[in-house]
Amino acid sequence: MSAERYYFKDIKKTHDRISRLDSGSSNSSSADSYSDRLLSRTSSYTRRENRLSSLSKVEQEDSVKDYKKLYEEALTENEKLKAKLQEAQLELTEVKTQLEKATQKQDRISDKSSMLEMEKREKRALERKVSEMEEELKVLTELKSDNQRLKDENGALIRVISKLSK
Repeated sequence: MSAERYYFKDIKKTHDRISRLDSGSSNSSSADSYSDRLLSRTSSYTRRENRLSSLSKVEQEDSVKDYKKLYEEALTENEKLKAKLQEAQLELTEVKTQLEKATQKQDRISDKSSMLEMEKREKRALERKVSEMEEELKVLTELKSDNQRLKDENGALIRVISKLSK
């Protein structure tokens, strides 16, 4: 609760007491002393109210200063956070470029590996063709030798037949 609320509660309690005392007292001397007490209380309450208001003004000024100080602190904190954010964004772009380079390198490596795979397949296919051709060459040389043998036999048979026919 604020100081003003306490003050108003005290005034209300005092006012209630005064009303009760006013209705209960009938003699004039006690009424005069009572009014003197009431005036002194009223003046003390007025002084108290003045002190509280001056304190609240000081508190208000302090709170305004505090708000200003808090605002300035918030601004500096914001600036620090903005700087950190910019640093983080720069770091993020650097990491992104590094990642892009790494993925490009990986793509080149995978392209090279796929090219190597294709080259290996082609090499195996060519080796198979070479081995097939070597087999055909062996068969061809055998056929040539058979053909030569048959030519020689044929020439021998022709000579034998020509001698028999003479």
